[in-house]
Amino acid sequence: MKRWYVVQVYAGHEETVKTDLERRIQEEDVQDLFGQVLVPTARMQGIFNVGEEQQDEQLFPGYVLVEMELAPQSMRLVLSSPRAIKFLGGKDPAPLSKKEADRVLSQVRGDVVVASKKSDFVEGSEIDIVDGPFAGFVGIIEKIDEEDEKLTVMVSIFGRMTPVELSFNQVKR
Repeated sequence: MKRWYVVQVYAGHEETVKTDLERRIQEEDVQDLFGQVLVPTARMQGIFNVGEEQQDEQLFPGYVLVEMELAPQSMRLVLSSPRAIKFLGGKDPAPLSKKEADRVLSQVRGDVVVASKKSDFVEGSEIDIVDGPFAGFVGIIEKIDEEDEKLTVMVSIFGRMTPVELSFNQVKR
């Protein structure tokens, strides 16, 4: 019975591994052991750019999903791919459960739109500082850096508004 297995590959080479595997499956005539080879991508819904075109993003960078029967020949074919590192689970790869596989496949088909990670912070809103040298102060968010999880907060120090850079975990809404 064919099940979905996760193969770790060099990041950035997912499509190359997929193409290579599909070509080698045809060359070695082992289509009966394999189903789909999939690089899971999904349409990501932007937070602030509502109405803008959605873009495909990889759900699991550095991983490829392979639908196959677990047999020595199929494992050898997958692992002999130059950029494939290993199966998740090591020597005895564990297949994805039916529920996990269905969830990933529904995201790939576009049945579920995946929202980009969203913080709870909004520019111009008031927050309480709970950690660090400014603990106990109240500030107003001036700038949000989602990637580094940092905020630039305006804090009143000696009667003057001063910008202070804080991490997300140092403040509370």
